[in-house]
Amino acid sequence: MTAPASDIILERLMSLHPKVIDLTLDRVWRLLAALGNPQTALPPVIHIAGTNGKGSVLAMIRAGLEGAGQVAHAYTSPHLARFHERIRVAGDLIDEAALLALLTECEAVNGGAPITYFEITTCAALLAFARTPADYTLLEVGLGGRLDATNVIARPALTVITPVSIDHQHYLGETLPEIAGEKAGILKRGVPCVVGPQSPEGLEVIEARAARLGAPLIAHGQHWHVGADRGRLIYQDETGLLDLPLPNLPGPHQIDNAGIAIAALRHLRLNEAACEAAVSRAFWPARMQRLRKGPLVDAAPGAELWLDGGHNPSAGAAIALTLAALPPRPTWLICGMLNTKDIGGYLRPLAAHARALYAVSIPNEAATLPAAETARAARAAGLAAHEAESAAAAIAAITRLEPAARILICGSLYLAGSVLRENG
Repeated sequence: MTAPASDIILERLMSLHPKVIDLTLDRVWRLLAALGNPQTALPPVIHIAGTNGKGSVLAMIRAGLEGAGQVAHAYTSPHLARFHERIRVAGDLIDEAALLALLTECEAVNGGAPITYFEITTCAALLAFARTPADYTLLEVGLGGRLDATNVIARPALTVITPVSIDHQHYLGETLPEIAGEKAGILKRGVPCVVGPQSPEGLEVIEARAARLGAPLIAHGQHWHVGADRGRLIYQDETGLLDLPLPNLPGPHQIDNAGIAIAALRHLRLNEAACEAAVSRAFWPARMQRLRKGPLVDAAPGAELWLDGGHNPSAGAAIALTLAALPPRPTWLICGMLNTKDIGGYLRPLAAHARALYAVSIPNEAATLPAAETARAARAAGLAAHEAESAAAAIAAITRLEPAARILICGSLYLAGSVLRENG
């Protein structure tokens, strides 16, 4: 099958700056100015930063807005199967013709000047959003916050900070307060911020910056509370109590994510129907996603196949809680990770919930951790481990031993994207 024309441009754009990640706003400001500053013409912006849960919270907020009859643009990253997933224009994934036109325009206006792939594609998304009417614009931070390419909105309607934990230390700092400081860089003077559950040291940093900017906080544990009780989600804030269904996104950690989304929707003065839509209609692939059809599923008819792209110790802990809450079933892991991640910290919480692990290298990913190193780390974490050439080969090996296994493919969004492409 011939690659879409947009893929050819995207490949070319990757050569404009040698670093995959180079946190600064200078190049973004330059291109946005040359494009006519589309960031000043967006529908009201909700800007979302944090370590874990950003995508799930954005998906829930979008579902809530749509449940209230609102239309939202949305920008997320990374994509899984195809780039178009990153940009939703007025609720719909951007089509190939529109994406091709935007990328062509941005490439021409940039004129070959140094700029990263993420920076120029962010500018393209903002240009699309500025040209199409909508009620809201949802922007997910790519990395950090303070110097992320999305942090160009002078006065968003609302900012959101999901739980902050240790990740991307090479770019954001070695300590949790340093990382929280980078995430809190999205706060704007006088703009309210919904804050999800935080460690005491992380919250202290966020509160200090909010105080300096006069940014009102709507913080978990202070201004709103959320929990599960008797199979229902209970949310409470100063305006009252909501008794809602549990989130349709699986995992106990989605309770807190739902609380963050509901707090945002309540701040926007949306009604209970919007909050119920947030928890019951959200869809976010590769976050404890049950695969129910496709070639990989067909090849293992008696097994349960699950997919998750979480990749840091906090994600490992959240996945472990999710597995513990599922009905008992022999569980096997298929894991591939990037060589920049704390694989031991990720795998240790999972060791008690799996019989064994098959290690794979991530296809076509230069920064993959070799399967042999993943297997070695798994054994150090207390898991029996084997190696496989691919996720499909690992599924075949597992189901030969245990036809009715629960199989979780995990460790990286890049691996998850490869699996989704292979599974159709």
